[in-house]
Amino acid sequence: MSRYREPPPKSAPYITAEGAERLRAEYDQLWRVRRPEVVRALSAAAAEGDRSENAEYIYRKKELREIDRRVHYLQVRLPELKVVDGAPSDPRRVYFGAWIDVADTDGEERRYRIVGPDEIDPARGYISIDSPLAKALLKRSEGEVVKLSLPGGEAELELLSVRYQPG
Repeated sequence: MSRYREPPPKSAPYITAEGAERLRAEYDQLWRVRRPEVVRALSAAAAEGDRSENAEYIYRKKELREIDRRVHYLQVRLPELKVVDGAPSDPRRVYFGAWIDVADTDGEERRYRIVGPDEIDPARGYISIDSPLAKALLKRSEGEVVKLSLPGGEAELELLSVRYQPG
């Protein structure tokens, strides 16, 4: 039996204007500010002598590797992203960028925003367009009841509202 595994499916190339700006700012901060600081600290640590037992040198090399990994990811990802700005032609339905309010069978209400995979933030209620919840809600209208299969089991949600401006 082989250890080979299929690569995961590519994530959606969509991002909100705010998310794109946040990623560009992260890239600029890493490339123009953080990386030069780490390179200077690494050079200073390397000048101290024996590198094999120099914890500062080892730490800075690891930190530089992590920064370079993230910078490379952003250099590849940013050009392929498509910024979605504005409301769709039918603002009563759920599409990318929508703020939605849903209620479960117990009456508990939750608010989500459907965003790209690079913007996920559970604390703010930002869910990926690739998530099972978002896929089940896409193209639905207010008042519709949606049955979906989530990792935690079956669920039934009522779509209470759809907005394309924060509210």
